[in-house]
Amino acid sequence: MRQGFDCSKYVKMQSEQIKKRISEFGGKLYLEFGGKLFDDYHASRVLPGFKPDIKINMLEELKDEAEIVIAINSNDIEKNKVRGDIGITYDLDVLRLIDAFRAYGLYVGSVVLTHFSEQPAAIAFRKRLENLGVKTYKHYKIENYPANIQLIMSDDGFGRNEYVETTRSLVVVTAPGPGSGKMATCLSQIYHEYKRGVKAGYAKFETFPVWNLPLKHPLNVAYEAATADLQDTIMIDPFHLEAYGTTAINYNRDIEVFPILCAMFERINGGSPYRSPTDMGVNMLGYCISDDEVCREASKAEIIRRYYAALCQERRGLSGKEAIYKIELLMKQCGISTSDRKVAQAAIKKAGESHAPAAAIELSDGRIITGKTSALLGASSAMLINALKALAGIDDSVMLMSPTIIEPIQNLKVNHLGNHNPRLHIDELLIALSICALNDKNAKASLEQLKNLKDCQMHSSVILSEVDVNILGKFGINLTCEPVFESHRLYQK
Repeated sequence: MRQGFDCSKYVKMQSEQIKKRISEFGGKLYLEFGGKLFDDYHASRVLPGFKPDIKINMLEELKDEAEIVIAINSNDIEKNKVRGDIGITYDLDVLRLIDAFRAYGLYVGSVVLTHFSEQPAAIAFRKRLENLGVKTYKHYKIENYPANIQLIMSDDGFGRNEYVETTRSLVVVTAPGPGSGKMATCLSQIYHEYKRGVKAGYAKFETFPVWNLPLKHPLNVAYEAATADLQDTIMIDPFHLEAYGTTAINYNRDIEVFPILCAMFERINGGSPYRSPTDMGVNMLGYCISDDEVCREASKAEIIRRYYAALCQERRGLSGKEAIYKIELLMKQCGISTSDRKVAQAAIKKAGESHAPAAAIELSDGRIITGKTSALLGASSAMLINALKALAGIDDSVMLMSPTIIEPIQNLKVNHLGNHNPRLHIDELLIALSICALNDKNAKASLEQLKNLKDCQMHSSVILSEVDVNILGKFGINLTCEPVFESHRLYQK
């Protein structure tokens, strides 16, 4: 793939900017870290060359100065809220994040339970963390937050929250997902620091929107598409325009709450350090784009993928049509449609010809490989075999696995494991292919091509099973599906 982003420049510029902001506040900075610190695949898709874990690599540059505080909403613990991208609950994700931070040599100071009101699940989670040696603190819900400044800035507001003990100059406040109370945690700490005579500052690090790109730049439009279910809107920052006479892009939510934040800062230390919500940010991402056209095209492709994802979510009954309507509008603004996704057209055409589910993948050299449903393999499995053969230079007529290998697996699935569908899922196919590779040079050569599937585009004419979706995701394949179920059963796995 052509590269559009300079990672090394980003690490250097971003770490320097954060250090500069720390010094501006006298040596103590609470940095609200929005978005994903790990596995930021959205950014890597719209910014070819962006590494999914580059932000954590950037923090490694500051690890001697930084400590991590993780905020989690106690109501999310009580409701067993699940992260849609990795399928685990928010409380388990806190444990995952702690392990991940520590693996990079970063110090995790504590976990803050926000909106705490004696929820049984939150109490149990707190005990679990303490048994694991992780410090926990309780922060409480404040009525009419953030509008009621007088209550917030009192002993019954922020003053009621437990003070989080920190030891480093940079305190990175992150969370497993949105609505966890990161900003409130930062502001509460600044309030407590002020009462203790410690000067501390606040800044915000969000990857998107990119503040110094045009409002309708595809990168920013792709962010709107990614958050269509949240109904986020990006807009010109009127405070920045008034203060500096230059255009900057920001969230509608940050713009709406900025006057209140200024009032809070004035109550805490006599004045706001910022003249606009954009001033609060430290994001250098826009300065590190090396090829704007590459990023524009990648962002347009992402918008279309988000549209298919919204269609499938609505088909599953997991969301309404609002996100679909919003992304349709965004697509019109960018002059794109589903017909621009070549693999989608190829998969639909193959399904029409075979009168059965089909799949298509576009390889890095532009070749499009298809697969159809058969008695032995599902469409995605057949497509994968065909793609691996094409990459390895093996003729399409060559059979990599004989029915004598596949049929025992089908017998196990149907007669012993209770499956109704005898066709092999992708994980089962790969296990069978691995066995064949012990004695077959073609099977071995095909398996060696798995690494070349990264960043390939794929489309299925039906919604795939979670098993296949997860495996394809591990290979780095960018998958979309038609919003159609393969069967008419009410229960879909």
